[in-house]
Amino acid sequence: MDEVAGAIADPVRRAILTMLRDSRLSAGEIADRFQISRPAVSRHLRVLRESGLVRDELVGRRRFYVLAPERFAELVEWLTPFVQPSGIEHRLDALETEVYRTRRERRTRGPAARAQENTA
Repeated sequence: MDEVAGAIADPVRRAILTMLRDSRLSAGEIADRFQISRPAVSRHLRVLRESGLVRDELVGRRRFYVLAPERFAELVEWLTPFVQPSGIEHRLDALETEVYRTRRERRTRGPAARAQENTA
């Protein structure tokens, strides 16, 4: 977990992980999105690879980087108790439940009962 936390501590590495969330990319494609040198991007990719957060796949002569989300599991498990829903989230959940209950009741009562409600 410490290795993963250390790897994601850098904002460039977090940005790379975000890029890899949607698709695999080559080192060149990743480097093109930054204003830092290609060797610096390569060092960041090495840290991510050594921590197990990304893996590389050789396709022909090209090397692609792919996110390895399973390495986040231990860190997520450790962080989860710190992320308790706030009071407002509980209230919004209760409101959502009430809205769905009201809609369900209106559907089961039929159009005549709804017409009476609207005239009252």
